[in-house]
Amino acid sequence: MIKKQWVVALVLFLLILLELKLGGMLFRLINPESAAGHPNYVQNYHRLSVLKHMALWGSEAGVFVLWLLVCLLVIRSKKRSPLWLFMAALGPFGFAVLAGLNDRAPAETDSYARFVRNLNWFVRAGYELCIFVLACVLAYQGMVFKRNLMIRHQAAVTGMSVAQIIDQQNASSGMWAFAEGNEEMYLVILFYLLWPIVFNIVGRAAAPMASPRAKARA
Repeated sequence: MIKKQWVVALVLFLLILLELKLGGMLFRLINPESAAGHPNYVQNYHRLSVLKHMALWGSEAGVFVLWLLVCLLVIRSKKRSPLWLFMAALGPFGFAVLAGLNDRAPAETDSYARFVRNLNWFVRAGYELCIFVLACVLAYQGMVFKRNLMIRHQAAVTGMSVAQIIDQQNASSGMWAFAEGNEEMYLVILFYLLWPIVFNIVGRAAAPMASPRAKARA
């Protein structure tokens, strides 16, 4: 079975999305202008403004801590040096390197770790490259699917046409490109975390079916 550290890393990585959502919600809810019409308007406005930015900075700090914990758990699951944590600074590229590290605990390896270990270096390099390209392609397709879904939802809610919503997005293309780039990076890392788990689940489910066939051939 997949190691507990890897499963915990997946859970913490999913919490990053929740952390961002909650931080953004708090940032939007706190309105310094609500202090208008009350005594000490200037002081209250300043306090609310500081609180608003603290919600944003606190959310970003929480995401940073969760990201470091995710990378550290992946490193520990492979019994590698904590110095590999520096790869966390490279985002999806660094995580791809961490996910591709050989496991130094042979007695505790899962079926996926044994599978990649049995590949020779040339095949392993091609395999890791294919996995990275596949992760990027799936992440891009997932981002496009989510974008189209949100556009259609917004069109249904507001009564605007799809073309009008797309024009609005094009008017602020830089902001949308930044957000969608972050979504792609998130999905790439999520793919790397899910793939070994899926591999082990499928391998464990296929094992009972393979055993009777092997006995029949014998």
